[in-house]
Amino acid sequence: MALQCRDIPQLPGLGAIQLRGGSSGADNSVRWPYLAENRSFRQWVRGGELVFVTGISRHRSPANLAECLYEGRDCRISGLVVLTGDAYIGQLPAMLSRLADELAIPLFEQPYSLPLVDVTEAIARAILTGEQAQQPEGDSLADALVARLDGHQLDKLIGQYLPGMQDRLAGSADLLEAWLAERGNQCAMAEALGCHRNTIRNRMNRLAEDMPPQTDPDETFKTLVLAHLLSKR
Repeated sequence: MALQCRDIPQLPGLGAIQLRGGSSGADNSVRWPYLAENRSFRQWVRGGELVFVTGISRHRSPANLAECLYEGRDCRISGLVVLTGDAYIGQLPAMLSRLADELAIPLFEQPYSLPLVDVTEAIARAILTGEQAQQPEGDSLADALVARLDGHQLDKLIGQYLPGMQDRLAGSADLLEAWLAERGNQCAMAEALGCHRNTIRNRMNRLAEDMPPQTDPDETFKTLVLAHLLSKR
């Protein structure tokens, strides 16, 4: 399940973060945390970011914080987190909470005493965990097919759609397992298999080249992964 703004204060260690405005947007999905160090973050975000403003590298007046909310609305960020404390941004202006309500952008207050690195790490971990929880479509489809087909029928199905590929699938089991475990991240696959990333790329390309012609190389490899899941059952 995707991480939502309302979930942020519930994450381990983040109970000190408080939602101060924009509660109507609390269901916004958080794609990734982003630390805004410049006056404007427009060119650096792509939508769905939870933007953090500290005031450390740049003075943040109430007017500038309001600009952040307006810019956040235009850029479709998921929410804004303002770090407050004696050193930089003393307290959250009341007008900012009202503006967040008006713009329906979740506005959070985080005390400086809570290390930002711990916060962003907790959020990133929650995002990745949610993505992994949504990942088992391939396994689910494979399980559904296996439940309806016996071993002979599975071999026949794979042979029909991937002629001559059974031996190649068996010889590439480590590559396909690594692809599943690392969700296609070639750097992580190389580390897991103890080889260079170029080796991973070359093996994937050679395996895909042996497949019947298809329009999309990515879909070709996904077909191989599904066939691998089926054949190992």
